[in-house]
Amino acid sequence: MIDVCDIQVMKPLLAEHGFHFSKAKGQNFLTQKWVPESIALEAGVDETAGVLEIGPGIGPLTQQLCLRAGKVCAVELDQRLEPILKQTVGAFPNLEIIWGDVLKLDVPTLVGEKFAGLRPMACANLPYYITTPILTALLEAECFDSVTVMVQKEVAQRIAAQPGTGDYGAFTVFCQYYAEPELLFDVPAHCFLPQPKVTSAVVSLRCRKELPWDIADQTVFFRTVRSSFAMRRKKLSNGLASGFPELGKAGAEEVIAQCGFDANVRGETLSIPEFAKIANAIAARRN
Repeated sequence: MIDVCDIQVMKPLLAEHGFHFSKAKGQNFLTQKWVPESIALEAGVDETAGVLEIGPGIGPLTQQLCLRAGKVCAVELDQRLEPILKQTVGAFPNLEIIWGDVLKLDVPTLVGEKFAGLRPMACANLPYYITTPILTALLEAECFDSVTVMVQKEVAQRIAAQPGTGDYGAFTVFCQYYAEPELLFDVPAHCFLPQPKVTSAVVSLRCRKELPWDIADQTVFFRTVRSSFAMRRKKLSNGLASGFPELGKAGAEEVIAQCGFDANVRGETLSIPEFAKIANAIAARRN
């Protein structure tokens, strides 16, 4: 098996195919083998797992997933990588590469077709510029046991943040609505070539089988969350009045009082059950 984290091995192979990493596509070259090994291990990948990998690149994580999983489907946008992936991961019988944009795929259908009888998981070393849309698509697909991703450290901290902290925001609530996140480990910049300007981190999201909250209307719930963080330095009533013009300031204040919250409460201090309470009260008024 080619050691794709060995720069002395990979530089001539990449040169042979005239491949240059694309800054626009957020491509970085992992130079430390412990990183993909740890991702596959900590994600809990074994022969019972079917793994969807997003953006295999030159294949460091792909190799580690294929050594452990029942099946791996890797979705790659950059077709320049085809001859390189043939050499680095082409020998694995449990691997299928799908060339295309994961954001244009029907992920639940793909998972149903490719991983019948296996525990569906997603794993990825995500380019920073497209982290949010891909993570959103994977969680909204609601077809995985877990989603384990390497992202910018500050994004990982946002995903796992607690109410009332500076990192807590609408994206935190979105992620924790669908899954329970756990920060696994940091990956320093020196583990990549070219070196990014920031530290990365690996976060695992265990997807919820059932939602532990009673939410009357999901659309109203997420609109409530977005409104609450749109003016995070202001009182919750201001955000709700702006996000739900039909409520107005007086209606927003009534909802907050009805739910038993202080008139000066800020959205950034609320937990998911508390957001659910407010969203349900708004939904009831609208009906």
